[in-house]
Formats: sequence, C-alpha cells, structure tokens
Amino acid sequence: MSTLQKENKLRKKGHQYIACIDECGRGPFAGPVVAAAVIMPKGISINRLTDSKKMTKAAMKKLAPIIKDIAISYCIGYATVEEIDELNIKQATRLAMKRAVEGLKVLPDYLLVDGTEVVDVEIPQESVIKGDLYCHGISAASVIGKVLRDEWMAELDLEYGDVYNWKSNAGYINKKHIDACIEHGLTPHHRKSWSTYNEVTEKIEHKINNNLVD
Repeated sequence: MSTLQKENKLRKKGHQYIACIDECGRGPFAGPVVAAAVIMPKGISINRLTDSKKMTKAAMKKLAPIIKDIAISYCIGYATVEEIDELNIKQATRLAMKRAVEGLKVLPDYLLVDGTEVVDVEIPQESVIKGDLYCHGISAASVIGKVLRDEWMAELDLEYGDVYNWKSNAGYINKKHIDACIEHGLTPHHRKSWSTYNEVTEKIEHKINNNLVD
C-alpha cells in the first residue's frame, strides 16, 4: 500500500493543502514536547522516508533538510516544560500541535494527525493510527520534529556540561540520566509532574542525609 494513499484520496475530494502533523517528546523526563506540521506537494514521495522511530539518527538528519526544501510549508510548534506540568502532557501535546498548524505560511484545508489526537483548530481533520508509518506526510512531520528536538536537547546538554547525556538520550529516562540527576541535581528542564521527579528528589535527599551522618 502506498503511503500516499490517504493524501491522494483527499485530493480527489478537492483538498489541495493537506497538513500532516506528528508529535515527539511526549514521554521524556526532560525537555519540551514538540509537534511538526508539514504540507507536502502533490504526488511527491521521498525515498526511504518512514516512521522516525524506524530510522537512524544519521538517516533522519540527511532527510530532514530534503523534506524542508520540498515542503510547500512546514512549522514546528512546542509546549514548554512549565506548560506540560501545568496542563498535563496530553493537553500540552495538543497545544504544540495547534501552534504548529497555526504557524504554517499556507492555510491548510485538511489535517491528518498521527495517533488519536485532535488539533484545536477550525479545520476538517482526521486522526490516523500509526500515521507516522502509513502516511507519507506524517512520516515527514515525524522526521523534522524529531531531528529538531534532538538538536535542541543536545544544545541544552552542552549548557549543563554534558552531565545529563541529553545528546544521547534526548531527555528520556535511562540509568545514566537518573544517576546524573542524583549526582548533580534536577534542572528547570525536568518535568515536575513526572513521578520520576519525586523519586529522584527523595534519592537526592537520602544522599544528602547520609552525607550529613557521615
């Protein structure tokens, strides 16, 4: 099945500017949640483009500028850690998607949204389960969003002396990340609404108390 099937059907119904939306950074312990919206030209298929989760970082970095050059319009939206903690991750993700759609230079006449999310805009839309795998435009959005967020987290990593390993883990939880949090403390970029935040805080306090006893 062609990954252009969804877009082609919509174009036969008269839709010209179909924006495809995907998010990344929903699960990490640190950093913003990001959404990308992309309007691709009719009939264009980029070789080797698929779900970003199935691609290497090198392959994504190679394709991202190609997608941006080909796209009729694209925009990256995001919600901050503070907004995630205040709204919850689901609502923050929708906010990032809304910002991405509203930032497009061309007004879309239809939206294809990965997963089950709904974008809070007055534009006809459809949620596509596993859209980042089966819909070419959503795959494109997933790649440029992932590449930008990874670069963003790598820059933040440098600001903190590479101690949190965000360049590698992009803010997701692994042993090195948690060990660094316990050793160096939590940052404003860590999500306070995650249960991990309280768990790490308790371990830091325990460590401090043990040091005081010694």
